Amino acid sequence: MKIIDLRIMRGPNYWSVIHTKLIVIKLALEDLQGTLTTSFPQLPYRLQKLMPGISRHRAEEGEEQTIYKAIEQGMPLEQVVQHVALELQRLAGMESRYGFCKPAQGEGLQFVVFEYQEERAGEYAAYAAVRIAQALVKGENYKLAPDVARLHQIREDEYFGPSTFSIVSEAVSRGIPYIRLNCHSLIQLGYGVNQKRLQATMTSGTACFAVEIAGDKKATKEMLEQAGVPVARGATVYSQEELKNVLGWLRYPIVTKPLDGNHGKGATINITNSKDASKGFTDARRFSDGVMVEEYIEGNDFRLLVINGKFVAAAMRTPAMITGDGFSTIKQLVDRENKDPRRGIGHEKVLTQISIDKQTRRILRTKGLTAQSVLPAGEVLYLKSTANISTGGTATDVTDLVDPYNILMAERIAGLIGLDICGIDVMTTDIAIPLNETKGAVLEVNAAPGFRMHISPTYGLARNVAEPVIDMLFPHGKPSRIPIIAVTGTNGKTTTTRLVAHMVRSKGYQVGYTTTDGIYIQDKLLEKGDTTGSYSTEFVLKDPTVNFAVLECARGGLLRSGLGFQQCDIGIVTNVSSDHLGLNDIHTLEELARVKAVIPKSVSKEGFAILNADDDLVYAMAKEVQCRVAFFSMDENNPRILKHIAKGGLAAVFENGYISIFKNSYKIRIDRVADVPLTFGGRARFNIENVLAAALAGYISHFDIEDIKTALRTFIPSPAKTPGRMNLFRFPKFEVLVDYAHNVGGLKAVGEFMSDLPVSRKIGIVAGVGDRRPQDIYELGKVAGDVFDEIIIRLDNDLRGKTPEEIVNQLMLGIEEVAAHKPVKVIPEEMRAIAYALENAEEGAMIAIFTEDVAESVKMVENFKVLEDRKEFIEQDVAS
Repeated sequence: MKIIDLRIMRGPNYWSVIHTKLIVIKLALEDLQGTLTTSFPQLPYRLQKLMPGISRHRAEEGEEQTIYKAIEQGMPLEQVVQHVALELQRLAGMESRYGFCKPAQGEGLQFVVFEYQEERAGEYAAYAAVRIAQALVKGENYKLAPDVARLHQIREDEYFGPSTFSIVSEAVSRGIPYIRLNCHSLIQLGYGVNQKRLQATMTSGTACFAVEIAGDKKATKEMLEQAGVPVARGATVYSQEELKNVLGWLRYPIVTKPLDGNHGKGATINITNSKDASKGFTDARRFSDGVMVEEYIEGNDFRLLVINGKFVAAAMRTPAMITGDGFSTIKQLVDRENKDPRRGIGHEKVLTQISIDKQTRRILRTKGLTAQSVLPAGEVLYLKSTANISTGGTATDVTDLVDPYNILMAERIAGLIGLDICGIDVMTTDIAIPLNETKGAVLEVNAAPGFRMHISPTYGLARNVAEPVIDMLFPHGKPSRIPIIAVTGTNGKTTTTRLVAHMVRSKGYQVGYTTTDGIYIQDKLLEKGDTTGSYSTEFVLKDPTVNFAVLECARGGLLRSGLGFQQCDIGIVTNVSSDHLGLNDIHTLEELARVKAVIPKSVSKEGFAILNADDDLVYAMAKEVQCRVAFFSMDENNPRILKHIAKGGLAAVFENGYISIFKNSYKIRIDRVADVPLTFGGRARFNIENVLAAALAGYISHFDIEDIKTALRTFIPSPAKTPGRMNLFRFPKFEVLVDYAHNVGGLKAVGEFMSDLPVSRKIGIVAGVGDRRPQDIYELGKVAGDVFDEIIIRLDNDLRGKTPEEIVNQLMLGIEEVAAHKPVKVIPEEMRAIAYALENAEEGAMIAIFTEDVAESVKMVENFKVLEDRKEFIEQDVAS
């Protein structure tokens, strides 16, 4: 049993549009004698002993039967792997429930699909689950603890902290999208120009100078004191000598803490003698050059939280503690406390496990105790010098008890420091009494305060403190998204994407768009290459200057990692035809259509799926979507169109030489097809389809008809505007067409275009793509033999696993079946093949170059044209 392929889905995908975070593995069962658990009678008992919690899993989603019972009765081994991977993540504090298995093409191959929360943890769980399943099958002992520990570590390293998670969850509940910008807690909320950024509880609106002030405890204390806020008496010292001077006038007990510290690191409280004061100074110096020495304020530790100038929550924090029973050791009491199911590792659960660390051991020493000491019954021992939740402390919500004086004080402090999210640490005997009456004091002001104590207090009412954060970042009516139009299909998607982007830009939007040529921001090429996957999508959506996105989405990216967005406003599917079959486990047209259908399925309920009514597979997608649907067709009498508009639907059709919108019983003509440059006078019928889809997208986006018409007329096909898409060059005696078409559908479309041209001879430079099936290369040869009078076969630089002979032979077989008499020449190097065709072109000929390297091919043709034009000019000059 081994994994032969693993993919990580990060958005709506082929496997699920709803469950967007999936691990997909292809599992080879290899030489196992049986693939059902009944072949291994001891497996159920071994599994339950190793993972008792797995018995709570359901065999299938929605079923009542537990996995344990299903395993006893006979479950495929791949399902065991699925459930073990889910349980591993659950044991590490990452609840994941969804999963399924599906046969893959090939003997003993299975797909195992399961949910993850953190992708690196999901990937680790996949390999660990296979190791565990193998051990169970073989009856070997397996140590689970190292795997769970590793997953715990991954979670702590990369999973959202509780504060970030609460804010992101609140955003998602309001339909605000997010993008994770790094493996830590740097998050983008919203898209494009409407984005806001967040790291832990610092936002893009948090003033850097306020963070600096809050981090400088001395400056903070001086500002608060000047504003009449009660603070602890004390001073900042930088040496033992200065400490000695301060101890001459500051009365015990005292506190020492780093000037620039946080989370209670290096702090020592309730110091009652000079020896401990010196030790506290040394501990604090490990974190900061300066050490604050202050009077110790009696009372409880409270945290007041202010967001956007308003008090929102308060919690009383208690340091990690144990209570003696008269017979258990301190270590045993700590272990017992850590068995509380609410305690976990790091931020995994509501409470953090208590560790007997250096700070704890120092506290024990001062009391003459060790970890093996037995506390008298009822005696309380505080194990930490600070009340931080991250060191095992507890929190009690006291929001409703805070005195109005203290509320006003907290709001004033946030304003004085300048923090939009501000945590204020207060020591007082009673928060329900004004601080100036209890002789309490403000101890610290915190930028990026943790929310855990408020959203998940140990005792009391949980407070949704993320809500005011989102209210602040995205006030009512302020958009978080930008319009997104997504385009997919087998052919025409790049041209449609570029045309739609041109239309949107002509309306004054700052457009970001992706194509198979590259990523464009405001019409500037920023990244070159086939950029139609989730990375490219996020590139556009993360750009702070973009207010409209048009995204080409190809099958490769969808199958590798899913979409880079959760929802779009308009989803266009141009067509589905045979291409790339046999790759990435997509073997049939129906499977390919399900890949393309991810786009219309991801359109928001208020949005539109724009579908080709002339394509059976695309038309059928309308039954699966949750959004509104608009169709386009080259036939105004298409029964599907007539039925749709009779029900009040929207459509675009090619009728009587016009691009027209059908809405209800009305017909809105946009422009004559012959006047739209992209259609080459109406001869390029495949581009008419692209124009219909683009016109619908413009109409749905509420663009004026005249603006749509203007955009269609000003989109001039050229190597600059549409590289590799019907680039025509007119030479003095012949013509050249450069196109990126690389499949049967694309070649046929160009052939139809050329069939009406008044040319004496058609020469085609074609190539078979190495990662296509032999029958696909063969079919390409047949089309080439049917379309061209003369054929030049070239080869791609990357043969993608095939030999030159395999590709050339299949092309030749296809050509010979339909046109055995036509001349065929093999010139492997693309530029040499182009040069040969150009140098030997006869008058009146049309050379069609189906290129791999668009830029170089266009450059070569343009250079040759310059030479030909110069040659003709010289000949005319000599003749005159």
